Amino acid sequence: MKRLLLRLPLPLIALVLLNACSSSSPVKRGKIASVRPNIVQQRPAYRPQPAPYKPVFYTGTFPKPAELEPAVDFWRKTYGVWQRSEVAFHDDRYLDIVYEVMTLPGYVAEGLTPEQKEMVSQRRDYWKAQLASLESKLRYGAALNVNDKQLIAKLESNGRSLNSMLPGASDRLRSQRGTRERFKRGLEISGRYDLQFRKTFRDAGLPEDLAYLPHVESSFQPAARSSAGAVGMWQFTKAAAKTFMPGGDSIDQRFDPFVSATGAARYLSYAYGKLGDWPAAVTSYNHGIGGMKRAQNQVGNDFVRIVEAYDGPAFGFASRNYYAQFLAAREIASNPEQFFREGIRYESPLAPGQYLAVE
Repeated sequence: MKRLLLRLPLPLIALVLLNACSSSSPVKRGKIASVRPNIVQQRPAYRPQPAPYKPVFYTGTFPKPAELEPAVDFWRKTYGVWQRSEVAFHDDRYLDIVYEVMTLPGYVAEGLTPEQKEMVSQRRDYWKAQLASLESKLRYGAALNVNDKQLIAKLESNGRSLNSMLPGASDRLRSQRGTRERFKRGLEISGRYDLQFRKTFRDAGLPEDLAYLPHVESSFQPAARSSAGAVGMWQFTKAAAKTFMPGGDSIDQRFDPFVSATGAARYLSYAYGKLGDWPAAVTSYNHGIGGMKRAQNQVGNDFVRIVEAYDGPAFGFASRNYYAQFLAAREIASNPEQFFREGIRYESPLAPGQYLAVE
């Protein structure tokens, strides 16, 4: 592979007034299809070795309502506890209801083999059948076995009534693989960028902890691509890059982490101005400013109520959980020793424009 040394100047960061309200988010929801990193740390000759990177935690203004704690805890486990060989089968609305954490046998890579996918599918079908069977038994007064009673206990946890939880529970079943290894690697890579990202948001007058967003978007993989056309560490689409990134559509710089961070700062500043609070503005990075504005118009500005009651056609699992994912990632990244007792080997910080791209 040919290696090219790119030296791109970082434009001056400025918040600009935008005349048209963009309803599209930087990220179009799609599964990241390729995260092969094409950026590696540069070590110029004669540059002194920098001191080891250590994360710094700034509080910022990101509230965590008690109603969101079950979702935050679910993503805390996904990022920092469950490994990629583990699959949680859970309710997609009530994330504290986890029916089982299944461990796949043998070696499990970043992507599952067809055989492993089939194992997950069969286990998902098993739990769907169990929930549907329980609903049928209760409807017709049939005898309950031990497994049925355990399911009832899960559904009634936290004071919920069975009559409100069981209907549709089989349709709400979802599976989630653990990403502990991936998140840890993202922490290591973040050492290259965190200090400069924080400066970008600080200079824009924004909370510095927005620098944690790439943990949710790409695990700090600079070459990440989604099936919906979003690319780079900050997962910008072409349309959003044209509006918010320095240079507009004159050159595609979405793979440049530093330029993209400037675009993210511009977008989030604009989103906050339109939506009025950080939970909605952060969620708009997934769902779009226009989408979040419609949610506010329909159910009000209470973010918890939006998560619980808004039924917009595109406001699905990813959008409902995006802010909770951000809170969980922020918590883990600011206190990694609690989750990764083996330690994190952060990579050395880079200056803007200094990285190697592999073609």
